[in-house]
Amino acid sequence: MSSDQLFSLPFEEQVGQFFFIGLPGTEVDAEARELIEEIKPGGIILFGRNVETAEQVRKLLDDCRALVPTPLLCGIDQEGGLVDRLREIFPAMPSARALRQHGDLAGVRTLGRVTGELLRMLGLNINFAPVMSIITHERSLLTNGLYSRSFGSSPGEVLGYTTVYMRGLQAKGVLGCLKHFPGIGAGTVDSHIEMPMVPLSRDDLLAQDLAPYIELFQREDDRVRVVMVSHGGFPFIDIKKGTTGGLIEPASISKGIVTNLLRKELGYNHLVVTDDLEMGAISKQFEIEDASVKAFAAGEDMLLICATPETIRRGYRGVLKAAREKRISERRMQESLSRIAETKALMQPVTPLSMERFNQLAQEIKDLNKRLDYVYPGESNVQ
Repeated sequence: MSSDQLFSLPFEEQVGQFFFIGLPGTEVDAEARELIEEIKPGGIILFGRNVETAEQVRKLLDDCRALVPTPLLCGIDQEGGLVDRLREIFPAMPSARALRQHGDLAGVRTLGRVTGELLRMLGLNINFAPVMSIITHERSLLTNGLYSRSFGSSPGEVLGYTTVYMRGLQAKGVLGCLKHFPGIGAGTVDSHIEMPMVPLSRDDLLAQDLAPYIELFQREDDRVRVVMVSHGGFPFIDIKKGTTGGLIEPASISKGIVTNLLRKELGYNHLVVTDDLEMGAISKQFEIEDASVKAFAAGEDMLLICATPETIRRGYRGVLKAAREKRISERRMQESLSRIAETKALMQPVTPLSMERFNQLAQEIKDLNKRLDYVYPGESNVQ
């Protein structure tokens, strides 16, 4: 779609485009309908709570599409391993670590390809994967929840596996999303609980965690179109005095990280989304209205608010109020609307849901798990 189509929307619907929202259940019931009709979001994100059957997921997303006036970005965190939203309806997908341990690039390509084809049949067009964290031996001892979600222990390893995964995924018409910029593998806690401090110098960050991003951003085939910014704190590269949480702002609401580092210094010009603004790293420091406005002011294009309808409404109304009061400029809104439109223009039409093909893809994953000797470890999904 064109930018002009989004610029011509009513003001309230322009603001709705900046939100990627979660839904409470498995159908568009009265509660979900009211939420969608008020916000008319740019995107919907699904979680395990939204998944019962393949047919139900497809109907849920089709019903959502029918309620909004513009093409809808439909996303999910389908990494494999611990973060596998479709595990109730599809064989457990192997973790990034399991594939890396076996040095199985062919398996990584299979995972990306199968994931892409499966998601598109279900009505999805963005996968919030892969995780770009570098997990060295020292970092593997930290309790940040990223140990099994990483493709490598070095920048080169992460770059190689990520490239293969993205090619498999995006060849099937589903966009990947690199996360969690600028890298939280060295964080000491899980950002679902509180803000992880990443005690790296600027030089170390550039040499380690940022290196795969930099390489992918510079490739001429322009493969990376979506980046998710973490809630990590970076005390040695981004200190802002007077913030609620002290001297450090989470990266997701930091202009120094989103605009200055990601956009200006590294030259990334496509869609940027926050991690979930309901996570503890944000919610323990900020009210959702304030966090949403700060994130947008920092340079984020779309704000993920993933769980609670009332929190989603509050975030939306907070940004709408700031925009009406001119605390968010029209130019700033148009910058993000342009990037959202460019992303939506890349979306491929959903494909028919064929249960025969669904079962064939399921068998490919079963075969891959057998080759890896992979058994899902049984922990609950990361939310």
